[in-house]
Amino acid sequence: MPHWIDTPAALDAQLQRRPARIGLDTEFVRERTFWPQLALVQIAIDDDVLLVDPLVPGMTDALRPWLLDTTITKVMHSASEDLVAFKFACDALPVPLFDTQIAAAIAGVASGIGYQKLVERVTGVALPKGETRSDWLRRPLSESQLHYAADDVRYLFAVHDALRTDLIATGRLVWLEEDCVRFVDNAAHDDGERWPHLSMRSAQFLDAAAQRRLVQLLRWRDVQARASDKPRSWILDNELAVALARTPPADRAALLRLFDTQPKAPRKLADAIWQALATPLEDADAMPLARAASDTDKTRLKRLQDAVSARSADLGLPDGVLASRRYLEALQESGQWPAALSGWRRSELEPVLAPILATSGLAQAAAGG
Repeated sequence: MPHWIDTPAALDAQLQRRPARIGLDTEFVRERTFWPQLALVQIAIDDDVLLVDPLVPGMTDALRPWLLDTTITKVMHSASEDLVAFKFACDALPVPLFDTQIAAAIAGVASGIGYQKLVERVTGVALPKGETRSDWLRRPLSESQLHYAADDVRYLFAVHDALRTDLIATGRLVWLEEDCVRFVDNAAHDDGERWPHLSMRSAQFLDAAAQRRLVQLLRWRDVQARASDKPRSWILDNELAVALARTPPADRAALLRLFDTQPKAPRKLADAIWQALATPLEDADAMPLARAASDTDKTRLKRLQDAVSARSADLGLPDGVLASRRYLEALQESGQWPAALSGWRRSELEPVLAPILATSGLAQAAAGG
C-alpha cells in the first residue's frame, strides 16, 4: 500500500533515506487557471510509494529539497506539465531529470509513447486508465485514485533500468542527458513566446502593421494571464485579438462599442487592451512576418523532411525525434539553428541539411547560427 504523507515532517523524515533515485509524478488541475494547480505528488523510493499532499501548509517547501538535490536522479515520464506545476508551486525544478518518454524516443522504442504503453512493453503489466479525468483536489481521495496515482510511479524504476541500459549500449545516454538539461532549462526560463503570432495561421493574412499590433496584444495577454492565473483565452480570445489587430479602433470609445457586439469581450480590461494597442514593439525591427509558404518553400521543406527521415532511419530513431516540421520551418525561414536542434541533433543533421539550405542562400547563416 502507498504511504499517505500529510505533514512536512513526515516527508522530511523520508529524505533521510538518501535515495540515489526517485520516481516522480504529479496530479494537477489546469481547467480554469493559467498555472497548473498541484494536487498530488507521487514519489517512489526503493519499493515504497509516497503520496504527498501538497495542499497541506508547508508541504511545497518540504518538497523543494527533494527537487533540488542533485545527488538524487528524478525519473519521470513526459514531465513538461509537471515541471510547470513544480516551478509554480515549489519555486524549484527536479534536477537531474531522466524523462522516460524522451529516453524511449532516443532509444528507438517510440516517439511520444504514453506511460501505460511503455510500462506494458517493458514489464508486461497492463495498467488501468480509470482515473485520468479524476478530481484530484478533493479530499479524501478515493481508494481507486490512490492506487492509480501510486501506479504512475511504481514501475518507473523498471522502465528506467531498461532504457538506461539501452542508451548506454548505444552510446546515447549523453543525448538524453543533454535533452533533459535543455528541457528543464526551458521550463526555468519560460517567459512566453517572443513571436506568438507565428503559430497562428490567421496572422498570415494580416499586413505587417497588423501583425505588429497582434504581437502587442498577444504579449500583453500572456503577461495578464500569468499575473491573474487565468487561461489566455479567458483574457482575450484569438479571434477578437486578430480582429483588433486587423482593424484597430480609432479611440477607446470605439473599442467599447466593438466590445458591445462581442459577447466574450473583456470590457473590464478595455483600458489595458487600448494601452497594449497603443504601445509600439521595442523590437519591431526584428519581428519575423507570418506568411504562407511559397511553392519553393514547400519544395525545400519537403527535401529537408526527407533528409531528416533518411537520417532518422540510419540512426534507428522514430520519426519526429531528430527534428519536427516546426523546427525545420524555423530553420528554413531564418537560417538560424533553433535551440531545440542544437547539440547532438545539429551534429547529426547539419551534414545532411547544409546542402539543401545552400539552395536558399541560408547555408552561411545556418553555419554560424
